[in-house]
Amino acid sequence: MAKKYIDIMDTTFRDGFQSVFGGRVLMEDFFPAVEAAKEAGITHFEFGGGARFQSLFFYLNENAFDMMDRFRSIVGSDANLQTLARGVNTVMLDTGSRELVDLHAKMFKKHGTTTIRNFDALNDVENLKYSGERIVHHGLKHEVVVTMMDLPPGCVGAHDVAFYEKTLREILDSGIPYSSICFKDASGTSSPQKVYETIQMARRLVPDGTHLRLHTHETAGVSVGCYLAALEAGVDGIDLAAAPVSGGTSQPDILTMLHAVKGKNFDLGGLELEKILKYEDVLQDCLKDYFMPPEATQVSPLIPFSPMPGGALTANTQMMRDNNILDRYPEVIRAMREVVEKGGFGTSVTPVSQFYFQQALNNALMGPWKKIAPGYGRMVLGYFGKTPVAPDAEIIRISAEQLGLEPTSEKAIDLADKDKTKSIAFWTKRLEDEGIAVNDENIFIAASCDEKGITFLKGGAELNVRKNIPNAVVPAGHAPQPIKTEGKQSMNNATGNYTVVVDGQKYNVQIAAGNVDVQVVPHVATASEARDELPVQEGAEVRAMLPGSVFKILAEAGTLVNEGDKIMILESMKMEIDIVAPCNGVVQSVLVRPNDKVIEGQALAIIG
Repeated sequence: MAKKYIDIMDTTFRDGFQSVFGGRVLMEDFFPAVEAAKEAGITHFEFGGGARFQSLFFYLNENAFDMMDRFRSIVGSDANLQTLARGVNTVMLDTGSRELVDLHAKMFKKHGTTTIRNFDALNDVENLKYSGERIVHHGLKHEVVVTMMDLPPGCVGAHDVAFYEKTLREILDSGIPYSSICFKDASGTSSPQKVYETIQMARRLVPDGTHLRLHTHETAGVSVGCYLAALEAGVDGIDLAAAPVSGGTSQPDILTMLHAVKGKNFDLGGLELEKILKYEDVLQDCLKDYFMPPEATQVSPLIPFSPMPGGALTANTQMMRDNNILDRYPEVIRAMREVVEKGGFGTSVTPVSQFYFQQALNNALMGPWKKIAPGYGRMVLGYFGKTPVAPDAEIIRISAEQLGLEPTSEKAIDLADKDKTKSIAFWTKRLEDEGIAVNDENIFIAASCDEKGITFLKGGAELNVRKNIPNAVVPAGHAPQPIKTEGKQSMNNATGNYTVVVDGQKYNVQIAAGNVDVQVVPHVATASEARDELPVQEGAEVRAMLPGSVFKILAEAGTLVNEGDKIMILESMKMEIDIVAPCNGVVQSVLVRPNDKVIEGQALAIIG
């Protein structure tokens, strides 16, 4: 009897890059591996969307639409190129209006996408209706998603088979058009038995011939077991990645899974070991200069207690490295458990995973619930849709008080439609005001990336990638010249963090076990350096609550302010942090400029 054919989607170039490098891989570096994957017989790729949309504009000074076009040209017209979308959030961290949801589908179809996998982190089916309709309207295949994870021990009320059956029935009853259904576990915390029972349940409910898929991560160490369980239960497709961006926080390796099904009645995409070996050799060479965070290669048995998805884990640890607070990471992860328990059990996948992390970070650094992260607060108040269970009543009260918002049961997309800053007209005018060409692509870039999108379109974006060798070649026009360390033989056996100066610019350098990791980011001053460099002035000091960078200055020197008025906004760990006046007075001086890096406790302004 012929083996059952299982469709394999290669996630290397989207989820793999996101899970290991925080999405920060330059297109010229990885395109040879795409060609090698094609030669190996792979025809189904995840090639964009999710965090790999914004990260190109934020960190790589590359246009995601250009990357998608070039990817399509390499693999040819017949390949199934898939992207990831977050329901009414599409590829944004905030909800989009109907105009922007439609524009997302239109632009992704134009730039080579075949299929959009579409999920809602809250499993609120209302958030999938319009987005799914527009995906199909623009001629794309719609893969609708049920998101999965395990709850921390002792928690009940969601994320069991009965909950997934309820969600799936709502999808089927809603009339949302779809071509396939995916069960997506971004944190990799679901047990193999739960996966088996969930897929069996789905197979009984859906019409004959429905394509069912499972997506998971190796983060908790059970991904291969979950895939084997799903295959036995009747799944039709699974997602795999290629080394070096497989395993650990990413998907299982293609070679690992080929080995795992030896002797079983499954044909994984017709793939052959020797051809995949050649592909992985090319990929290894393409990525050999990139810094591999140690946590990206590990699995953690503690993840089910504080479910942090692989795609967000390394992105967050890398941001903590940038801000010199990586030593606080274990504390933040421990704080996540309470944040998940009290937040309504939304699935730990973007954007909810980021909300969880941001709130856990605040709880760890500032004290439990002293500062509500805006995304987390708006989630528990209902602004992203209905959470699987009601959030903790006290957290709802604190969030409403701190954010100045009332709880809502209004649909997220209806709320977005009322927000003029989420309209095409608003962003068209913004582009015109900035002297930027007005077209659909630029409107969507600006709307989805906000100020960073405008900065990119004006040619002011900076490169922030991490490479292991000090003289790694960075494409012209992307970033400052690479740091040269030839002749510094005394550093061969050094370890630790260093600051080097190139043409007057300070850079952070991390050396571990003799390997130099040059992070092409501006040096962040130590607390003593910051104090030494600040002018001595009288008046009330306004200080940074968290390390980060200056996003906007709202009150210049000479401005009259009242206690509680916003005077500037910091960006820290994907959060916008309002800096407010501690008293009534006049802003005597502003001690920072936009885009400056600041440390916790650094003086930002003087009010007298």
